[in-house]
Amino acid sequence: METIGQDLRISFLPLFLLALPLLEIAGFVIVGREVGALATVGLVLASSIAGVLLLRHQGFGVMARVRAEMAGGGDPSRQLAHGAMIVVAAILLIIPGFITDIIGLLLFLPPVRDLAWRRLKGRIVVATDFTGSFRGRSRDKVIDLDDGDYSREDDFKRGPDHNSPWRRLKDD
Repeated sequence: METIGQDLRISFLPLFLLALPLLEIAGFVIVGREVGALATVGLVLASSIAGVLLLRHQGFGVMARVRAEMAGGGDPSRQLAHGAMIVVAAILLIIPGFITDIIGLLLFLPPVRDLAWRRLKGRIVVATDFTGSFRGRSRDKVIDLDDGDYSREDDFKRGPDHNSPWRRLKDD
């Protein structure tokens, strides 16, 4: 029974995205009728400017918190998720429309982001490995050389390779 509920939730998002432009147009009409066309355009421009400014201010704050969390040896996944939600919130504010503005403003509020993180963290996997190694590279590939296979002295005795393409570019 739970899979049916999950299917309904998943199929709701595309339907909402298809209906969003129509809802935004309806929002423009309603707000325009109440405050006038010029004030409506002013509100849309103000929300776009606010989105850009909030992105700069909040984004730098989140990055500082991520660095502090990493420096303390903690898990920065919550802060990274907050940073991603702030970027989404700013984009929603920059997009013209009142419904996206309301959703964007809500995402700028830390309690709303915490609620979203609690609901989504079970579905999101943040792979963190801050030991200086790269995941995806295999550590067990070892090239084993005998003592006579290679030595640094061979490079110095041989001297520079005059046939090297890098040398030709330098001499030209």
